[in-house]
Amino acid sequence: MSVNKEQPVIPLFKVAMAEKARSMVGDVVASGWVGEGPVVAEFEDHLRQRLSTPHVVTVNSATSGLHLALHMTAGPGRPTQEDEPEGVGEVLTTAMTCAATNWPILANGLRVRWVDIDPTTLNIDLDDLAAKITPSTRAIVVVHWAGSPLDLDRLSTILDEAEARHGVRPTVIEDCAHALGATYAGRPLGTHGNIAVYSFQAIKHLTTGDGGAIVFPNAELTERARLLRWYGIDRRLPEATRLASDIGEYGFKFHMNDICATIGLANLTDVDTRIARHQDNAAFYDRELKGVTGLETLTTPVGGRSACWLYTVLVERRSDFETHMAGAGIATSPVHRRNDLYSVVADSRAPLPGLDSVADRMVSIPVGWWVSETDREHIVETIRKGW
Repeated sequence: MSVNKEQPVIPLFKVAMAEKARSMVGDVVASGWVGEGPVVAEFEDHLRQRLSTPHVVTVNSATSGLHLALHMTAGPGRPTQEDEPEGVGEVLTTAMTCAATNWPILANGLRVRWVDIDPTTLNIDLDDLAAKITPSTRAIVVVHWAGSPLDLDRLSTILDEAEARHGVRPTVIEDCAHALGATYAGRPLGTHGNIAVYSFQAIKHLTTGDGGAIVFPNAELTERARLLRWYGIDRRLPEATRLASDIGEYGFKFHMNDICATIGLANLTDVDTRIARHQDNAAFYDRELKGVTGLETLTTPVGGRSACWLYTVLVERRSDFETHMAGAGIATSPVHRRNDLYSVVADSRAPLPGLDSVADRMVSIPVGWWVSETDREHIVETIRKGW
């Protein structure tokens, strides 16, 4: 099918940028202070209120956030145990995600061990996870695919059982890159006892241009991360005191700057409206695509509310579906490639039947704040026509 050049394309992603961002950034540039400063602190205060926790540390990307969280809890910076198994520690994780989720595992000298996914949610398969936890498991990375929360109650039970069996409770790091605005049991992700990492990359619900935030379960980890995001130095100290102070633990250059924080503050004003629009469009698709031949919608666990950053469906003959949609001016994409196919992790390959059953069928359709009622009706009508 040829593309109708007169039909405007409904994009899959779009940058949400407040009009006032330009002038606000201009003020920061004119101030002469563009690194990490008072605006970063102000942005963090807003995030603490939004996420209902005081334990928030901003970083320059979610990838840096994942790297730092793994470094502190499972990698070179982890507290060591006397009876810790010898050899390279492993991290249980999903292959169905952006490579940015998993490469920080390798960067910390840890071994990737794949866990299958649940084909009905595209989140990690909790049965497979429970079966794969061993004394060598240092951390577990879970992804809330498309912004739909994992069953965190069941995950907590699995950790209890693993601790009773192995004497070790692996750290859980929630990749919340898709999930700003999502809740589980009525609470924001990051308030369920785990570490959570949010993304403010260009096309997310909330963008800072690029950036991220780590949510910790306690003040001790939060304060440590605040130091390690800037070489292990406390930026809050006066310069003379900083210069005279010791660095007891090496850190990184992972801090956010005031320019990015200013963009974030500007975009916070309308973020709830944008998230609500995503959720409303997703609810429309849930209703209108039910029963369409050759297409399956995903589910959200009981107790969870998705942020609906993506709307992913499973279709027969994906290539034909994408061509059909493109001909109607509708952008589609699988969004990510399963990570276990990359040669850099060839030694970690394992049977993943759940992922195998959906990898060639999953595709996302436009669901964002820019999708009007007319647009979404056009999308549904196009799908219903068949491909």
